[in-house]
Amino acid sequence: MLNLSSQDLRHTAIQFLEQNPLQRLETLKQSGIGRYEFLTKLQLNEANIICTMRFLQNPSQLKFPNLADADLSDLILNELNFIRGNLTGTNLQRCSLVNADLLFANFTKADLHNADLTGATLNETIWLGALVEECQFGRGIGLTQQQHQDLKLRGAKFTHPGNNDN
Repeated sequence: MLNLSSQDLRHTAIQFLEQNPLQRLETLKQSGIGRYEFLTKLQLNEANIICTMRFLQNPSQLKFPNLADADLSDLILNELNFIRGNLTGTNLQRCSLVNADLLFANFTKADLHNADLTGATLNETIWLGALVEECQFGRGIGLTQQQHQDLKLRGAKFTHPGNNDN
């Protein structure tokens, strides 16, 4: 556990985001959170400084990824495990989450414009106020019929319209 003041934690997060991906991965492994390898891809910006601070603040207590309000735009995060991930308000524009495991993920007010969730597992996901225009869902694995219809009405694209696993 890093016992740092808010200012020190912010400084540590900025230093982390200034590192190259290999250095970041080594830092994550040393903190015991190497499983969150996607943090090696984050851009250095205010949203991601705050997000990184949450991960570094108490790494031994991390159970589920808290990415609220983070900027994951344009990242390739295929086959990632974000089970029970908090993606509230997260910028996921043009993000690729092909075949990702997103069980119980919360996408409330997330921006998924032009994102690709083809093949992602979406059981028990929350979509309140999510922006999904031109978001590709493929079949929409795990979505309820109601979620499928609602997302489609808001501009989501499905490879196999009306065909989901529920």
